[in-house]
Amino acid sequence: MDSDTRQPTRNLALDLVRVTEAAALSAGRFVGRGDKIGADRAAVDGMRLILNTVPMNGVVVIGEGEKDEAPMLFNGEFCGTGEPPDLDIAVDPIDGTRPVANGSANAISTVALAPRGTMFNPGPFLYMYKIAVGREAKDVIDVEAPVADNLQKIAKAKGEDVNDLTVVILDRPRHEKLVAEVRAAGARIRFIQDGDVAGALMTALPETGIDVLLGIGGSPEAVLAAAGLKCLDGNIQTKLILHNPEDLKKGNPMGYKEGQVLMMEDLISSDDVFFAATGITTGDLLEGVHYYSDYAHTESLVMRGLTQTSRRINATHRISRLAEISTIPY
Repeated sequence: MDSDTRQPTRNLALDLVRVTEAAALSAGRFVGRGDKIGADRAAVDGMRLILNTVPMNGVVVIGEGEKDEAPMLFNGEFCGTGEPPDLDIAVDPIDGTRPVANGSANAISTVALAPRGTMFNPGPFLYMYKIAVGREAKDVIDVEAPVADNLQKIAKAKGEDVNDLTVVILDRPRHEKLVAEVRAAGARIRFIQDGDVAGALMTALPETGIDVLLGIGGSPEAVLAAAGLKCLDGNIQTKLILHNPEDLKKGNPMGYKEGQVLMMEDLISSDDVFFAATGITTGDLLEGVHYYSDYAHTESLVMRGLTQTSRRINATHRISRLAEISTIPY
């Protein structure tokens, strides 16, 4: 009888959780202090320090901005130890800087890896219209279809009525028409202030009570969400949105077009993805960082697309011990 002689390869998601934990612990001290810039700087410092210990030759495709805008984790920066495998990196040290500054819900730190050349670079197009769902409805959505049609198909796939569905939408004035269409179709809405990576992942986790994400959000966040949804057997479809005329002027020569439809395979074309997220502030997806005297507690979601294995990791960190060996404050 033939046997599969392949050996399991290293699950780099288990290395990545240290990266997101470091970012979350660094940013956690800024929760509720009204300092978005300070929180982001701390998270970037924490993330980059540990990211450079991961055994990989990684290049940042989704980062904190181009080199002249961000001193670290900029697009094109190489990270890791420099050894194989060759990987693309997507980072968001804080998905939800405003919730961190205000002490509100659903801020996370997140990182994803994929084989080199498989991760979409959105270039100058900073926004996308998105629809994301979990496993049961992954084959029925159509980003170009009317909202009501999508909701009806999602409900049917889940064996529910449309009025049983809960749609997560970023609370923005631009979504006034979308909100009216969702309510006219009969579905509920859960508004979130920021953090649509978390919002997209919620659709694939039944315990959150979220069935679908709709609306316009960041393009980098769509790539990170695609990595997570590959691991959870969900789906995301997007369309590039024109934010200003300069987007089009820069994007057209690069092959980008306004309204261009991008399926999940366009966002990340490999299933061999790694994803990790750690909560900074408590939300529907993850618990935030909690501090107890000399200790801190974190909760993380750690996933691999190749096996579709997901883990929740609850960790206790001894702050004084970390201070003895770390070059950054926690």
